[in-house]
Order: sequence, then structure tokens, then C-alpha cells
Amino acid sequence: MNRTLMLALVGALVGVVVASLIVPPVLSWYNEPGDISPQGKSAVQVLCNIPDIIHYTSRRMLEGQLIGGGIGAVLFAVLGGFVGRERAAAAS
Repeated sequence: MNRTLMLALVGALVGVVVASLIVPPVLSWYNEPGDISPQGKSAVQVLCNIPDIIHYTSRRMLEGQLIGGGIGAVLFAVLGGFVGRERAAAAS
């Protein structure tokens, strides 16, 4: 159990690092210029509205890291569970 928890924590860290490398290019590819206006408000009228851009980008980056950390934790926990079962079977 201890090894599985440790692997889940390592997986979460690996997932966050991988998401930090993947999310910025995806954000730049996926979004159209000017498509950052909040829901229910009119479109951004200026060429560059810095507070909206910072809020939008940082929120998306943190969401991507959260998702990546969760995926990494689950994958490494499953991997740890399989390794633990194989070692228990080999010891018997």
C-alpha cells in the first residue's frame, strides 16, 4: 500500500510536469484570437486586453496541470497495484 501511494504521488508530479509542457502549445493552437471574452459579455474590443488574457491563460494552465496530475496519479497507482500483486504472487 505504501509503495502504491508513493507511485501515485510520483505519477501526479510527472503528470503535472507533462501537462506543463503540453498545455501551452495546445492553448495557442486551440484558441482563436479574441475568443477570450467571458460568458455573457460582449467580445473584447481592444487588440490586447491584458487582465483578461492573464486570467484566461493562467486558469487554463492550472486546469491542465490538475488534469495531468490526476491522470498521472491514477496511472501510476494502477501500475503500483499490478507490481505489488506480481511480487506477492512470486513470493508465494
